[in-house]
Amino acid sequence: MPASALGPARTRVPVRTIIATIGLVLVTAIALLLLYQVREVLVWIVIAIFFTTALYPVTGWVERRVTGGRRTLATLLVFLVVVVVIAALLAVFAVPLAQEGASFATQLPGVIDDARNGRGVVGRLMDRTHILSYVQAHQDKITAFVSGLTTPAAGVLRGVATGVAGVITVFVLTLLMVLEGPKVVDGALNLIEDTDSRERVRRVGADCAKSITGYISGNLLISIICGVLAYAVLKISGVPFAGLIALFVALADLIPLVGATLGAIVALIAAAVHSVPALIAVAVFVVLYQQLENHVLQPVIFARTVKLNPLAVLVAILVGVDLAGILGALLAIPVAGIIQVVLRDVWDHRRGRTKEEVTVGEDEAPAVA
Repeated sequence: MPASALGPARTRVPVRTIIATIGLVLVTAIALLLLYQVREVLVWIVIAIFFTTALYPVTGWVERRVTGGRRTLATLLVFLVVVVVIAALLAVFAVPLAQEGASFATQLPGVIDDARNGRGVVGRLMDRTHILSYVQAHQDKITAFVSGLTTPAAGVLRGVATGVAGVITVFVLTLLMVLEGPKVVDGALNLIEDTDSRERVRRVGADCAKSITGYISGNLLISIICGVLAYAVLKISGVPFAGLIALFVALADLIPLVGATLGAIVALIAAAVHSVPALIAVAVFVVLYQQLENHVLQPVIFARTVKLNPLAVLVAILVGVDLAGILGALLAIPVAGIIQVVLRDVWDHRRGRTKEEVTVGEDEAPAVA
């Protein structure tokens, strides 16, 4: 009987192909495992890239205008200014906190005595809410609970040590990236032999960096607006240290996803300590402003600084938060801007209408211009 009558002949897969496929799968699995193991380092590198993108233009300006082309000196000057600014901000917070802490330590024994006897604001509040009687009735359980809080102390210390190491690592990475950035970029571009392709990649990269810089500047603008409005509300409400609290609210607003909530909690606590009307006023401001920031300020400002449609900004934030949490919120808008730059360049190139400069935005205006 002919072989065609028995159906199509089976093609034998070479053993070498099977082994290569298995090896490729194993290599991919090992690579994914390594990426998972070094995920903290990858996060530090991403944060360092953000700071590098923000400081790179400043360093270039100092290099051209101040140091006469000496990159190392320009980098050191820029980072010295950054360190001084950070130290000044820490001093602004540390001095009032130290003063208030010393004052609170001297008043603490009297506050505790008043609370036990039902006197003062705290004592009347505890007496009205029956907190004191509850504490007295469950004193053994509360003592056991407080003793149990010391158990995860090692984990807390480990987390603090990791955070400090992360800050130092990000600082050093950013310093080296800013210092060696031109050499790395030129070396990577020199690998492209075609001159036109090399120039095209350079311009696309410049526009991608422009998107990241636009995101950072837009985020700073939103935080400034948040801090100014918070200061106005706190000052009108008579809350002490309105400027300090507003500064904290503005700095916290820079943190994606949780920053605005953290700043709002601090402002609400300060207002509650001051008075009930101040608490109501600050609470109303927090609710209204967060809606304004999430649905108006972020889409509109990022649409202008990153050249993204407001709807695209909102969708990018939602998708980024859902995929990667805080890191996703941090990366969503600049990644969307980079994707837009690349797609527009590919589209112009594919349809045979390439231009001298890469275009971004609805008006197709070159960002590098």
